[in-house]
Amino acid sequence: FSSRTLWRFGYSARLLKTNHFRTAASNTSFPAVWMLLAQYSGRIPGLFVVVKKNSFFTMPETVEDKANLELYSPHPEVRGMTLLNREAFKRTVVVPVLKVKKEIVNTLLKSLKHTVLQRPGLKRVVEDPEDEDSRLVILDPHKIPEFSLGESEQEVLKQLNVHPEVSKYDLELTYENFKSEEILRAVLPEGQDVTSGFSRVGHIAHLNLRDHQLPYRHLIGQVIIDKNPGITCVVNKTNIIDSTYRNFQMEVLAGESKLVTKVKENNIAYELDFSKVYWNPRLSTEHGRIVELLKPGDVLFDVFAGIGPFAIPAAKKKCRVFANDLNPESYNWLLHNCKLNKVDNKIKAFNMDGRDFLLGPVREELSKELPLLKEQKTSFHIVMNLPALAIEFLDVFRHLLVGEPCSTAGLPTVHCYGFSKHDDPAKDIQERAEASLGTSLDGRCSTHLVRNVAPSKEMLCISFRIPADVLYKRPCPDEAKPASKRLCTSKDFSEEKLE
Repeated sequence: FSSRTLWRFGYSARLLKTNHFRTAASNTSFPAVWMLLAQYSGRIPGLFVVVKKNSFFTMPETVEDKANLELYSPHPEVRGMTLLNREAFKRTVVVPVLKVKKEIVNTLLKSLKHTVLQRPGLKRVVEDPEDEDSRLVILDPHKIPEFSLGESEQEVLKQLNVHPEVSKYDLELTYENFKSEEILRAVLPEGQDVTSGFSRVGHIAHLNLRDHQLPYRHLIGQVIIDKNPGITCVVNKTNIIDSTYRNFQMEVLAGESKLVTKVKENNIAYELDFSKVYWNPRLSTEHGRIVELLKPGDVLFDVFAGIGPFAIPAAKKKCRVFANDLNPESYNWLLHNCKLNKVDNKIKAFNMDGRDFLLGPVREELSKELPLLKEQKTSFHIVMNLPALAIEFLDVFRHLLVGEPCSTAGLPTVHCYGFSKHDDPAKDIQERAEASLGTSLDGRCSTHLVRNVAPSKEMLCISFRIPADVLYKRPCPDEAKPASKRLCTSKDFSEEKLE
């Protein structure tokens, strides 16, 4: 799945614990805090330090930068930790502050909103241990280099009758104050990638850890639970999805071993056992895109339905739905979710191989419905979301039906998914679909990029209306035999249309 850095999912940060206040005697260690803040550029308003965009934040390093980065990271002794010890992350850093009378703190914060430090989870105003009538306002060191306030800031302080002296304050950072990627970067061997993200499925966080991260997997799992409210179980995929039923083996890294979960997608609730069925939250947009193409009264055949992310919203849209999945667990959860969403009377569910489903219920329904289609009021859609194999199933449509279409406008539209590692993935998907169908789709199909699966692997959807000369084996006249006794080949049909 496409990478997402852990901080995008939020974290539970507590207010920083503070230590004693002191007047600035020197600023030799002051630039070090810049490096701490530079890590948050793009997340703290007013910080404009350029940071390379990657799966984790990096910066060009000098000897001094490296020392500063270490100073304002978790305690260096946590490097190599495999069993989480939260106390070991404590670290004291120096930040610049202004001493302000407590009654004007709010006014000052508004007037200096671009100068005050605004790191999420950071307490911007702390008590003054030397004066109960005053407060200490923490400033953004990037805006006051060398502890020197600019003219505009000094003018504001003058109007508020605040002494412009900038002082130092010792602030104790604890485990609660560091973000996930900061903790993991400090723990994992130097120079190695931290885990770039995870998929969230209800209360479960699903990881794909690399080999070098495996010794730290239980610590990584616990950090994710600590920093992401609502996550109570973290699992790691232990092999690729290569089974008949599209699920994978997994290891619980941290938290409760409860793998039955609830998810909500496009305002529809689903329940599932994540260890036994396939569910990918990154397909939410694609599910919605296909359902948006449907209108009430249309017919949807969902060949690889899973637990129903296409079928159930289509049924809620008052479409007639035929949904199938080979995995008995997926089939059972499909039935469960149909009842959960009160559409069990609108969906006919099947537990069959996809090819048998197309040759059986789909062919039967199309044979019954298409000859009766006088006007184009009903559209037929066939969704084939098994990207590793679905294109290989397209040959089923060759002469699936006997007869001839009442209207080409009534021909079913197929939405077939596939993976491609080709330099031109759209061309690759089309050529493979054409090979299965035995016909050209030039000018008769569209391809949609669904998502990037890996650096050189794309998932696409090719959509097309099944050509009549592919779908039908059609009776035609014969001088020696009644028309009902002879069947045309697709070649006969194509040549006859051209004539």
